[in-house]
Amino acid sequence: MKNIEPQILPSPGHAEVRIIAHTPEAARAVAEALRHCFAGAEQRSYPGLHGDTRLHLTVDTAAPAGPARSWLATSRTPVGAGAHSDET
Repeated sequence: MKNIEPQILPSPGHAEVRIIAHTPEAARAVAEALRHCFAGAEQRSYPGLHGDTRLHLTVDTAAPAGPARSWLATSRTPVGAGAHSDET
């Protein structure tokens, strides 16, 4: 049986993001894009098992910055609306 480490949930209003990329530059580019949209805490970078890069960061979804603020406001599903036909 495989030993699975318990995951600690981020605090309310925050999300843990895991980025796996072929190069450190690609992982950093994605993290930078997220930081333009959400306030974020420190990022942690780890070497992957197959020469890839794994980058973990925490973002604050309760206080989105710039583009995310308007995107989040317009992307929320109206009350009473169901899934789109292509989402079933």
